Amino acid sequence: MQNSRVLITGGAGFIGSELVRQLVAKGIKQVIVVDNLVNGRRENLQDLPVDQVKLVVADIRDVEQMTNLMLDVDIVFHLACLGVRHSIHSPHENHEVNATATLNLLSAAKATGVNRFVYVSSSEVYGTAKWVPMKEEHPTFPMTVYGASKLAGECYTRAFYETYGYPTVVVRPFNSYGPRCHHEGDSGEVIPKFLLRCMAGKPMIIFGDGTQTRDFTYVSDTARAIMMAGFADSAVGQTINLGSGFEIAINDLAQEIASIVGQADVEIIHEAPRPGDVLRLYAETTKARQLLGFKPEITLREGLMKLKDWYLTSEEYPETLLKHEIVRNWDLSEIKL
Repeated sequence: MQNSRVLITGGAGFIGSELVRQLVAKGIKQVIVVDNLVNGRRENLQDLPVDQVKLVVADIRDVEQMTNLMLDVDIVFHLACLGVRHSIHSPHENHEVNATATLNLLSAAKATGVNRFVYVSSSEVYGTAKWVPMKEEHPTFPMTVYGASKLAGECYTRAFYETYGYPTVVVRPFNSYGPRCHHEGDSGEVIPKFLLRCMAGKPMIIFGDGTQTRDFTYVSDTARAIMMAGFADSAVGQTINLGSGFEIAINDLAQEIASIVGQADVEIIHEAPRPGDVLRLYAETTKARQLLGFKPEITLREGLMKLKDWYLTSEEYPETLLKHEIVRNWDLSEIKL
């Protein structure tokens, strides 16, 4: 690992920047971060050693630039994407970035001799669970263009392994949270939104009846599993769930956050369901344990407390951070592009 050069697309983002940190801690020779800074941030990398980490501000759709950046790279970790809510208001761009760009990156990686390509997919490819826990063989029936575009990226990645014998890995993280997670814009997610709102004494807003479930994994666990997939020979050609193996209903999540913040009487508001919302996600994680030796280390309660403490040490108050929140972050009329 110490002599490897890796390239991470989306490396200035939430999960990507944690992956960079873990690779640096392992003594990786060089990490090339490619990010267009639409969702990623320079400050997510600002405390990392410049001799090990190089940030290139670029769009992954620029085939020529991406090809040049892959020269002499050993592993590509492909995390860059546009998210679920973005796909609702901009489906064509979402597909272009998540699916077409993935195919182009695979071609460039193979052509330049990159030794391994790790594609970071999403549990959204499954759609709503037909049974639980959800093994990797569970049917894929995405309910949004995001889920469909990530599934297309998966299929291209597996096809490069099956057709060309090119060493690829597909990992499917379930819902991640932790420091540097998104509460703002169309990337905003439920845990940071709930936590900041509760800390600011504002009501938590649940879309739908709140019985929908998710499998949440702390970001350091997710990034560690992604890193393992890049170096474990047993992962090549495989598709692997990355989750906690535990599900929680959104109603119960709201109550847990209220308890952690000490706001037992916080108001919880239910609004109309989000379009294309998945009703149940719950990962079966045997494959990750057997192929990667991966087991999550941080429980949901521990992770929520860590994230609360991270916000408390932030330079900005929850009320200030919430100024950038968009409540219905799939609704183009509420989003200033």
